[in-house]
Amino acid sequence: MGVTIKDIAKLANVSHTTVSRALNDSPLIKEETKDKIKALAKQLNYVPDYNAKSLVLQKSYTIGLFFTTINQGTSPSFFYETVRGVNSVITEDYNLVVRGIDAYNDFSAINDKRFDGIILMSQSDEDNALIYSVLQKKIPLVVLNRELEENSIINILSDDQVGSFKAVKYLIENGHRNIAIIEGKEGFKSTKERRDGFLKAFIDHKLPVTKEYMVRGNYDMESGYRAMEQLLSLQNVPTAVFCSNDDMAVGAMKAAFENGLTVPNDISIMGFDDIGFSNYTTPALTTVKRPIEEVSRKGGEKLLELMDKQTDKGEKMYINTELVIRDSVCKRK
Repeated sequence: MGVTIKDIAKLANVSHTTVSRALNDSPLIKEETKDKIKALAKQLNYVPDYNAKSLVLQKSYTIGLFFTTINQGTSPSFFYETVRGVNSVITEDYNLVVRGIDAYNDFSAINDKRFDGIILMSQSDEDNALIYSVLQKKIPLVVLNRELEENSIINILSDDQVGSFKAVKYLIENGHRNIAIIEGKEGFKSTKERRDGFLKAFIDHKLPVTKEYMVRGNYDMESGYRAMEQLLSLQNVPTAVFCSNDDMAVGAMKAAFENGLTVPNDISIMGFDDIGFSNYTTPALTTVKRPIEEVSRKGGEKLLELMDKQTDKGEKMYINTELVIRDSVCKRK
């Protein structure tokens, strides 16, 4: 049997309540007493009983990281960078539970007994049902990725529309006029934002938009491959393709190579996100850096502040996208 709070209390000649408060950094205990008790606990290899601690403090020591969906439309790289960003700031006291909203028939299981705080990587307006449920239950909440009109919520996002505008503007400045877009999953907010940036670049440069150059993807490599096959079957094949994420850009590259084309000499391909492998494709992928890990890390920090009551104010925070120029786009003569 391991060392208990009562054992520490006996050796320190204080009550077990004092030990408990000291180990939980209570302001009611003098710093000198805290230091003495913590040193003794470390010397005795004391391991907290989180079940008992949870009952006393009415905390679950669990943080929920929710996605709109994990199985459909959430690319592995997007999922990985989100989890890595949040996990990098969550202290060892907390367990991180990762779930998709679509796994729940109702939200009764998402309550303050199970979760001390929730981070929502929101991809769709349909997530509002969860948001309102969590707010009603007064669970600390931070929403990432999708802009909300609710000013009382901490909302952290990147400027996707500006990023896609920069990408297409770069293609136009390099002499491309027949530019296609492989869009993301239908119903996702990011899909609309990136499409809007694509269209705005055409409008600003007074260029016509070709409807058959706007094809649907699903944010995975396979859908990028299929969409590029569709574009390559057109009578007038585009000279450049803007893919709404890097996974689809990789699929598009494969389709181009299998059809005997070279990238970028025959067709230029651009992605969005700048995920880990983008610099290691052949050719290296020109893309838009979307700082999803930074957004997620900041979300984790803000949630911990909210849970510790260091803040109770809503906040909207934008983290800028950035054009990353590599080798998959060439200048048209």
